[in-house]
Amino acid sequence: MKKQSGFTLIELVIVVVILGFLAVTAIPKFLDLTDQAKQANIEGMAGGFATAISLARAQWEAEGRPKNASDENNVEYDGTTVFLTKENDTTTPKIRPGYVTGLSDNGDTLGGLTASDCVDIWQNILQQPPRVTDTLATLNSDNSMDYFVSKSGSAADAICHFYLKETLNKDGNNNFTSPGTDTATGNSFTYQPADSSVVVYINN
Repeated sequence: MKKQSGFTLIELVIVVVILGFLAVTAIPKFLDLTDQAKQANIEGMAGGFATAISLARAQWEAEGRPKNASDENNVEYDGTTVFLTKENDTTTPKIRPGYVTGLSDNGDTLGGLTASDCVDIWQNILQQPPRVTDTLATLNSDNSMDYFVSKSGSAADAICHFYLKETLNKDGNNNFTSPGTDTATGNSFTYQPADSSVVVYINN
């Protein structure tokens, strides 16, 4: 009769203990990598966004600061006519010329800038950008959306906020909640058309 062999109880306990140690050390590192990936995502998008804004302005400058018949700064950028800021030294902050404000003119005060304009800026200065929405219901019903957009301030103080969806808070029904314009919620970056400043905020 053949003698059967296998693992002893002690050997099994040792294997389980070793797997436990590996899990304890590996899981936090994996979670760290997830957070680092989210941080890299927002930083990469902010960098690409700032570069695209600068490229649109550079093209406008290279073409001799073109205006349309209504004296509105605009440039055809990658096949789309985008409108740009007009200089205004009387506002606070002062509005510098040549920065993208969307697909419609917002004058020399930026008084008409909306969250929808922020979406237009995103979709038309970036090549194949991640999908964005300024509507919370769409963010929760459409899984293809990657970013949520909101707008704070008015006139020259107007700021576009771009939030990475996966870093936003959820409610009891597992739906994303609106961050409003809170830069202490989620990973985000802001764009201020008056002076083209782009600022990154990392909270997750």
